[in-house]
Amino acid sequence: MKAVILAGGFGTRISEESHLKPKPMIEIGGDPILVHIMKIYSYYGINDFIICCGYKGDMIKKYFEDHKFEQWSVKTIDTGLETMTGGRLKRIEKEIEDTFCMTYGDGVSDVDLDELISFHKKNKTLATLTAIHPPERFGVLDLSGDHVKEFHEKHRGETSWINGGFFVFEKQIFDYIKNGDSTTLERAPFETLAKEKKLFAFRHEGFWHPMDTLRDKKHLEGLWASNKAPWKKW
Repeated sequence: MKAVILAGGFGTRISEESHLKPKPMIEIGGDPILVHIMKIYSYYGINDFIICCGYKGDMIKKYFEDHKFEQWSVKTIDTGLETMTGGRLKRIEKEIEDTFCMTYGDGVSDVDLDELISFHKKNKTLATLTAIHPPERFGVLDLSGDHVKEFHEKHRGETSWINGGFFVFEKQIFDYIKNGDSTTLERAPFETLAKEKKLFAFRHEGFWHPMDTLRDKKHLEGLWASNKAPWKKW
């Protein structure tokens, strides 16, 4: 099975580092977060990667020219500078022959990929995403009129779910990407799939964290440095 990784965005919210390198190449514990993501897949026996590049994509290509991972097949493909997520996926359609995985190049998780893929196949669906609880970033106010009734400094949002990436798709997903480079996968394609009841959610209660900001990077670095990185299964 192939794993497609979207690695072409500008990373504007972590511009302190992304002005020098693409966000997936920002390091955690000495390795790009992109490599951490690939090692998660590799742990589950998925070693065939297609990396959809864009912003500073030459740096990603050069990295894999200079660093050889014997068990991996890595293909880096330029999918355009301004291309949206659906457009990036559409551009690599000819590389896909069967069921495949996809994720974003800036988030790590301890999701069980074997269970995710089994869930997808069991439901015989066209698309499966991994649903996760929102991270504990913001305090939540419980209001009564204009008064603050309660203040919860950290609120995990156990009743709320968001898209955490780590998808499994059938090849027919490409039929839903109809506006070329301007297609945002998470909008029209997913909305249509949801209406057709062809988009399933695999609920993941464990660890998931993006690297959107410098604060996120420092948090992930701290977990790694203290040997408490939940995503490190290898």
